Amino acid sequence: MVLRNGWGSKYLFLQVTSTFYYPIFGKMFLLKPNHILSSNLLRLLIPALLFTLSTCTTKSKPRQIEPSFYYWKSILTLTNFEKQKLDSLKVKTIYLKFFDVDWDEAARKPKPVAKIQASRDELQGGFTIIPTVFITNECIQKIDSSQVKQLAENIYSLILEIKQSTGIDSIPEIQIDCDWTEATKDKYFRLLKNVRHQTQGSRLSCTIRLHQIKFLSKTGVPPVDRGLLMCYNMGNLKNPATKNSILETDELKKYTGNLSRYPLPLDVAFPLFNWKVLYHNNMYSGLIQGLPDEAFSNSFCSKSGNRYQVLKDTLLQGYDLKKGDMLRDEQSDIKEVLAAAGEISRHLKNTPLRVSLYHLDSVILSKYSTHELESIYNSLH
Repeated sequence: MVLRNGWGSKYLFLQVTSTFYYPIFGKMFLLKPNHILSSNLLRLLIPALLFTLSTCTTKSKPRQIEPSFYYWKSILTLTNFEKQKLDSLKVKTIYLKFFDVDWDEAARKPKPVAKIQASRDELQGGFTIIPTVFITNECIQKIDSSQVKQLAENIYSLILEIKQSTGIDSIPEIQIDCDWTEATKDKYFRLLKNVRHQTQGSRLSCTIRLHQIKFLSKTGVPPVDRGLLMCYNMGNLKNPATKNSILETDELKKYTGNLSRYPLPLDVAFPLFNWKVLYHNNMYSGLIQGLPDEAFSNSFCSKSGNRYQVLKDTLLQGYDLKKGDMLRDEQSDIKEVLAAAGEISRHLKNTPLRVSLYHLDSVILSKYSTHELESIYNSLH
């Protein structure tokens, strides 16, 4: 495109190579080769053309991604395979579950359970460890308001004890994991405020469920520095008609309406795990985890789609299965995870983001190639 101005002329010559339409203030203007336009029209056209060219050539910077993993077992023992995966994926941050907090009905007070067992050698290698504490919602429901401050102090004290015994150098962040509800919101938020007061410079984060995003006005915004959005366990686990309670992108889309407006900065986590959901007489009966698909042979069950029908009474590695029971096989399919990541990415602000995978386990990791795991992280760029 060439602009020419004749001496003493009130017209500019706009030379283009082909005919095209251009919109200005809602009207379409026809531009042809060697079209002569008045200066007044060009005063409108040139800024619009320059703006269009600038927006077409300017690319937004990719979002910075920090890859990380959750480790959710009570004994920390990293296999060589797990270490190789961490190295290949350039993962240097691990959310390590230090312990759970459950309700002790006999003592009528909270108690720590499943405290991590880890040697100093296991945590070598330059990893940033983020202590994570899971608190049951029942504990928040039953705790007396007068016990909240003491619970916060006990949580932080035990974190420091584990830090010292495992040789962790520093704690840049502490994460609290609890599926709070509207009914437990006030006590839980008070607990978070008290933990935050204890942390002495460490950032405090907490997990956020999708329903807490959707029903923001009811569940509130926790008083922490940062949230971590758990993009899994969104379906109705106990409903036999549910297709996959771990992750369904169509289900996830129902919860993302408030995501771009959520007032906390958010990191995200995606699932890698799988399980089988057991139903007896069409009623939820529990989860079966850690058994390979090969264990469910045709000798005692039949399979259709992602459902098994138990054909005869069977004791399967400690699980008591009855004739007529139904099992729903739920996987974290890589295509579904990538679709969910793409959906979440559309709603998040273009700020640095920590992306976590749940969780670090050799059996789980063996189901995915390194390229597939990399693609989850990269899909958030």
